[in-house]
Amino acid sequence: MSTYKCDKCGMSVNASCGSCDAPLVDASLTLDDGTKVQISECPNGHGKIKSPMCSGLDMSCAVS
Repeated sequence: MSTYKCDKCGMSVNASCGSCDAPLVDASLTLDDGTKVQISECPNGHGKIKSPMCSGLDMSCAVS
């Protein structure tokens, strides 16, 4: 399951799919300019999200 953690305050969030309740898996998305963005996606193909924000910063999680 994707567990995002705020590096500033330490709060963490677990993410699951709203359609099927499956735990989201960590991944990355490469943009057209070559920049990689950390995302989480539904293993059943229901979509993907960019990392949530906390304290004005993107939260991070371990990408395998």
